[in-house]
Amino acid sequence: MKLFPAIDIRGGKCVRLRQGVFEDQKVYADDPYTIAEEFEKAGAKFIHVVDLDGALEGRGVNEAAIEEIGKHVSIPFEIGGGVRSLQDIERKLGLGAARIIIGTKAVQEPSFVKKAIETFGADKIVVGIDAKNGLVATRGWEDVSDLTAADFSIFMKELGVKTIIYTDISKDGMLSGPNIHKTVELKAKTGIDIIASGGVSGMNDLEALNEAGVFGVIIGKAIYEKRIDVAEAVKKYEV
Repeated sequence: MKLFPAIDIRGGKCVRLRQGVFEDQKVYADDPYTIAEEFEKAGAKFIHVVDLDGALEGRGVNEAAIEEIGKHVSIPFEIGGGVRSLQDIERKLGLGAARIIIGTKAVQEPSFVKKAIETFGADKIVVGIDAKNGLVATRGWEDVSDLTAADFSIFMKELGVKTIIYTDISKDGMLSGPNIHKTVELKAKTGIDIIASGGVSGMNDLEALNEAGVFGVIIGKAIYEKRIDVAEAVKKYEV
């Protein structure tokens, strides 16, 4: 199983939200790159980064902080939030990102995903599917579509997508356990790599995800609240 410790950036700072609510946040570091450095020292092999302001506003907002992450760590990181054009992808790759997460734009304009894969390669593109009650949400989770996560995942596979990050919004930042059932169901229906996101509360959740055969998992608040030690998790579960 692959582990992706997470850094969410808002206003240039490393924060965590509860269920995606922007008014319900906690700041963990003024300089996100310092957290990235800690993850690298702990043995992390890949970091998950989200520009929360970008996701809401539909444009890159925290690129200075993202660039600093690229300058300070040698391990790869992925970045999502506010990606709306091929130029956005090119710019973020230029900031040091190894791959780019497309979320809202994938729902609004699926052909964009196909163009992105054709332009940059499937290994550089990941689709983020955030779901409320099984339905795909967009624009920083503010809007909910009528698309089911399963149907949308299958559609993305047809366009050439190899990896999907699946977030159950009801679980995000709640430390209440991930939605393993839905994650495994998505894997079974699509046959592509599914990365679970949202709700991981401790090592027991990582154990359950690992036993379920999940490809990867994003770990956020559990790290910041000292419920999971990155070094220990990497040693025990990282492929």
